[in-house]
Amino acid sequence: MQLVPELDGRTALVTGSAQRVGRELLLTLAAAGADVAVHYNTSADAAETTAADAREYGVDATTVSGDITDPQAVDELFDTIESHLGSVDILVNNVGNFDARHWEDIEWNAWRDSVESTFYGTVLCSRRALDGMRASGWGRIVNIGFADCDRRHAHPVNFPYFVGKTGVLMFTRMLANDTQDDGVTVNAISPFAVENTVSDVSSYPQGRPASFDDLAAPLLFFLGDGSGYISGQNIAVDGGRLPEV
Repeated sequence: MQLVPELDGRTALVTGSAQRVGRELLLTLAAAGADVAVHYNTSADAAETTAADAREYGVDATTVSGDITDPQAVDELFDTIESHLGSVDILVNNVGNFDARHWEDIEWNAWRDSVESTFYGTVLCSRRALDGMRASGWGRIVNIGFADCDRRHAHPVNFPYFVGKTGVLMFTRMLANDTQDDGVTVNAISPFAVENTVSDVSSYPQGRPASFDDLAAPLLFFLGDGSGYISGQNIAVDGGRLPEV
């Protein structure tokens, strides 16, 4: 089994990939040979920088902007990608806005933004990508979840984000079943905390958060030909954390 799949000729979209985790995952795909679409909502300059960095790997890269909770905007951003790079073969649903406040203190608009960006954005982008994947007989969708959401994680702080991520994991299993005969796999990667987390990490497993490379490893695994029979699965990238301890 190849540790780094050959993605030459594939087109990848990573939502929210101008900065932070999304940027690192997108550059991982570019390094493996995929042409990439850098999606952003407001970070235009950062998106252009990420696209330029991706081109250093000898691949094509473009930037696309759009609110992924808006069906029309999703259609338009996919239209743009298809006109520049071709049909999307690899979709990484990374966007998920969180609000680290007690649930009673979060305004309703912020509640909606967290749930809709996390869950509805994943649904809308996946639905739009599927026609092209089914037509070509090959596709990979990788959703970014959150560790413990498969255990119905319920904490009063940041609660709407956990609701959205729990929906993402349910959607992953459902969509894997619905695409089992289409050459498409759908899986999830669920970190606990990543290296750009701003907090005291001394109590984290192994004394550190996950690195970007820790997240890239299961992403590349899911994209390889050797994992073509693996679908509907969730890999927790949490260092062996036990939330009940």
